[in-house]
Amino acid sequence: MSQPIAIVSVAQLPSIRRDRTRDEAEMVQPIVTEAMQKIGLKQADIGFTCSGSSDYLVGRPFSFVAAVDGLVTWPPIRESHVEMDGAWALFEALIRLRHGDIDTALVFAFGKSSLGPIPDVMNVQNDPYYVQPLNLDSFSQAALQARAMIDAGKATERDFAEIVVRNRRNAKSNPNAQVKGDFDVEAILAEKTISSPIRKSFSPPLSDSCVAVVLASGDKAKKLVKRPAWIRGIDHRIEPYSLGVRDLTQSVSTRIAAEKVGVNAKKNDIAEIHTPFAHQEILIKEALGLDSSVVVNPSGGALAANPIMATGLIRFIEAATRIHAGEANRAIVHATSGVTMQQNLVAVLEGE
Repeated sequence: MSQPIAIVSVAQLPSIRRDRTRDEAEMVQPIVTEAMQKIGLKQADIGFTCSGSSDYLVGRPFSFVAAVDGLVTWPPIRESHVEMDGAWALFEALIRLRHGDIDTALVFAFGKSSLGPIPDVMNVQNDPYYVQPLNLDSFSQAALQARAMIDAGKATERDFAEIVVRNRRNAKSNPNAQVKGDFDVEAILAEKTISSPIRKSFSPPLSDSCVAVVLASGDKAKKLVKRPAWIRGIDHRIEPYSLGVRDLTQSVSTRIAAEKVGVNAKKNDIAEIHTPFAHQEILIKEALGLDSSVVVNPSGGALAANPIMATGLIRFIEAATRIHAGEANRAIVHATSGVTMQQNLVAVLEGE
């Protein structure tokens, strides 16, 4: 039986609208170094390294190779990459640790959303023959889902505005958040729509950031940190690719993943969920079966900071940070990827 695996150290750059001074490697180097130095490790002590990013954001092939320059790669290291959010890189690293021949892994992710027209870039996720020619940008994709929810009687635009206000108020205590403060529901509802019913405030900010996580197994985790954030369960599922063959008003993949990892087997303290658009929080809370006792997105979530390809991994960081500090004992983590939340990952973290 494999040993339990935990998050033992985390680090992240504050999310900002545009990082004009650093390339990918220059973002990666200080953050991975910080994550390892917190627990007294060096790159030579790491058994496996995995990263998450997307070349579409940078606009050139193999950008992740350039980012590896931010690591100490000599002597050669065991390294991998996923062309997805860093949450899926964490999943790969966890599977690698379960082989049992190594006891540490480094996971990092970076997103420079400032380099291109993100709403248009996200169209490349769509079917290349029938949908991409329609130029269905990310706002329009989200609008289809939000409108379907309103038409089904599952939500109102006021509900969306209230979600924005709560998340960005929560973010006031988060030094790494980009958009935070006290917002007004009526002022948000008075904004013009970008793609009805999506307004600017219903949408995530565009952010640049880099984040890193160190995983360790068994006794190694206990030696490295006083209170490890143990990953008790993790699962991810994918739904049909075509928008026309799935119900956009529910997240079946999230529900199945939540059932597999036992989300509601015990009392949950917090949930860090990856919902870039306000209406998506309603879908994911329903799919996870969260009740009102669970504090959702105490960090502010993706509505406060959204470095694409790192936002899902940040959910792990925010949950683990609160477990390390003793502020929570059990946390639910959710990450998403793909058009209108096509792919979803769910994990349970515990402090005991």
